[in-house]
Amino acid sequence: MKYESIAIAGPTASGKTQKAVAIAAAFNGEVISADSRQVYVGMNLGTGKDLEEYGDVPYHLIDVAQAGSKYNLYMYLRDFRRVYADVLSRGRMPVVCGGSGMYLENALGGMSLPEVPENTELRASLEGKTLEELTEMLSGMKTLHNVTDVDTCKRAIRAIEIQRYYMEHPDEARETAKDGVKPLPTLIVALEISREARRHKISTRLESRIRSGMLEEVRRLLDSGISADSLIYYGLEYKYLTLHLTGRLSYDEMLHGLETSIHQFAKRQMTWLRGMERRGFTLHWLPYDLSDKDFVEAVRHLYGGAEA
Repeated sequence: MKYESIAIAGPTASGKTQKAVAIAAAFNGEVISADSRQVYVGMNLGTGKDLEEYGDVPYHLIDVAQAGSKYNLYMYLRDFRRVYADVLSRGRMPVVCGGSGMYLENALGGMSLPEVPENTELRASLEGKTLEELTEMLSGMKTLHNVTDVDTCKRAIRAIEIQRYYMEHPDEARETAKDGVKPLPTLIVALEISREARRHKISTRLESRIRSGMLEEVRRLLDSGISADSLIYYGLEYKYLTLHLTGRLSYDEMLHGLETSIHQFAKRQMTWLRGMERRGFTLHWLPYDLSDKDFVEAVRHLYGGAEA
């Protein structure tokens, strides 16, 4: 099989952006982000956009939605297909860079989703239920591969709303089934990093981002009129920093809770990538700490092997 694109995957703080930029520069490519939070304007430090790393390499699906809005998988897959086709049409190499497993897997798997409208009656009936009750309800409707579906009550209600829509519209639901969906011919390279190295890099990066003004970033978002609940919805940095800035967590509680949550998130990312392998995707694992030059050469070898 000849690859038409390359994907760089890995847990948070493993250096995906730098490696994706190096690959794009070497392969006449453009980076397509597969990150569920980098889509939002003004959410920079907390999402790790690291825009300064791109240099002259074009990038896509970053800053495409307003902070406070609810960008979702349907929107991402719609936008991904458009951008991917455009990059290919100009003779360039799409380099997909992602840490959001659900976005990455569905995009590379060639999935498309119908747009699911809001069901105000259903939402009203679910209002007031606990997260545990909502999780139990959702687990009775589908297998919970993605724990972020039940991160908050709002997310769980939306997930139930989507599943209810599919039950009521079976023809559209069949469009989302993986049977018959053709995966993209993509070389997927995953960054291998030890648990100890990953934890150290996460802690170091968190300290650096706080020093660089991550609290001030969240304060500006709140001052711009975005509600605290909307920022909490985005999870991780935005959840904990907002809880601190609104007086619900002390600084130490915020820092400890956030660091713990990021470590747990990185572990889930690795679990998702291993799960992709079980679900039929081929991932080629390379050490995260290879120099850019050695990483590019290793990827060239993998890419060229497919054309031999």
